[in-house]
Amino acid sequence: MTMVDKPVRGSRSGRPIMALLDLLGRRWTLRVIWELRDGPLSFRALQSACADMSPSVLNQRLAELREALLIEAGEQGYGLSALGRSLLEQFAPLDRWAESWAQAQRVAS
Repeated sequence: MTMVDKPVRGSRSGRPIMALLDLLGRRWTLRVIWELRDGPLSFRALQSACADMSPSVLNQRLAELREALLIEAGEQGYGLSALGRSLLEQFAPLDRWAESWAQAQRVAS
């Protein structure tokens, strides 16, 4: 059974978008993906880049992201897979929207 076939928090449907939002909503997941944006990092370098998160949490997130096919382990450490890079590219429109939203918040206050 794949990650998208299992029921997830907030949804019994197992729909892919719900599975993705559940994964991305877990503590440190987005940070790990973000820190790998420029290339692979060793476990220690990734842990340091993530404000020294605990090794057990980092191991858990890495396992989840590998299961989801978003990262890969190689000779240089952990890096984004093609799917992981594609996901990161999808954040650009959301980032632009968030900047507009923040600006609207500033103007309203």
